[in-house]
Amino acid sequence: MSISMTNKVLFIDDDLNILASFKRRLGRRFDIATVPGGEQGLEVLEQDGPVAIVISDQRMPGMDGIQFLGEVKKLAPDTVRMMLTGNTDLTTAIKAVNEGSIFRFFTKPCPPEDMAQAIEAGLKQYNLVRSERDLLEHTLAGSVKVLIDVLSLVNPEAFRTTRLLRNWMRRAADRLNLSNTWELDIAAMLSPIGLITIPDEVHSKVQDGAELSKIDREIYQRAPEAARNLISNIPRMKTLSEMIYYQNKGFDGSGFPDDWIAGKDIPIGGRLLKVLIDVAALSDEPGQAAFAELEKNAHLYDPEILQVVRDLWIDENAPDVAARTEEVEKIIAGSLRAGARLVSDIETEDGRLVLAAGSEISQAQIERLWNIRRYRKLKEPLHVIQPKAPSAEPAKVSS
Repeated sequence: MSISMTNKVLFIDDDLNILASFKRRLGRRFDIATVPGGEQGLEVLEQDGPVAIVISDQRMPGMDGIQFLGEVKKLAPDTVRMMLTGNTDLTTAIKAVNEGSIFRFFTKPCPPEDMAQAIEAGLKQYNLVRSERDLLEHTLAGSVKVLIDVLSLVNPEAFRTTRLLRNWMRRAADRLNLSNTWELDIAAMLSPIGLITIPDEVHSKVQDGAELSKIDREIYQRAPEAARNLISNIPRMKTLSEMIYYQNKGFDGSGFPDDWIAGKDIPIGGRLLKVLIDVAALSDEPGQAAFAELEKNAHLYDPEILQVVRDLWIDENAPDVAARTEEVEKIIAGSLRAGARLVSDIETEDGRLVLAAGSEISQAQIERLWNIRRYRKLKEPLHVIQPKAPSAEPAKVSS
């Protein structure tokens, strides 16, 4: 997410003379805005968006400075907060720091040059925090994209399921009024990432329905643990990795991992994944029969989530409106470009799955197609939704 840096400084004081003085003395060096109270200050932040710095008086009628800066911390956590007061009581200062995370604390009267230096330091701090946040978000997005690309290349069958899970997860999260939707979305996409650590011979046995040895079962059951270990060191992914770790945990405490966690102590994302993964294993389009099968083992599922998911698909049938309105193109492999989304599977002429429907094509996947085409022919045309703006020249895939 790109960010726009703002250098606006908002002063809050019920003394209009003090506000006028600061604007007169500092207005040429900084973008100054003033309001006479905490309530008005919050209105500015809510209506106009975050500012770089807020500087508030402590003693004001109605909402005092500590209360105001505490609300600012919730509303705009990146905004640098400073307090100006005539009260030199140590208790007030400590409370301001603890409740409002104050960057600077001034006593009246404050020389304009001291205030200017503090504002300069505050602007540097604000821009540093915002830059680091921007870098972190880009790093997170890039790391997730790499993992999804790896999954689509190594295990296209598992990737096909994640596309379905993500759509279902979004609808269920919306129905449950959950706030951490970005984590749930990524958890659905990365839920099978641990499968890339499983040997091919074990994969083949699972897909063929062959009997698994004790070692095979243990390896397969511990795939969520491998996923957690892979993901947990990525910035901001710790909570998400725990959701994936508990995706096979029964609501009654049974299943993997074998620990004391049960019921509502299981992360909400894990409880959602448990229901959605088991529904997906029964049918791509769940109906009464699929849910009747799940209810034979109702003790494994959060009853609220199971009911919500049942209502969502049986009562409403949850149509994917967005997918209907996008234009599907038929193209040859040589016209495929990064950013396109597959509407149907890409297969070789002998029926081998290469990339699953739902994949968003990356340059690495184009390179893989190029290599495969050197040995096998692909079924064409390909059915895709092309990116609106070309992100690269059409890839040259050998025939």
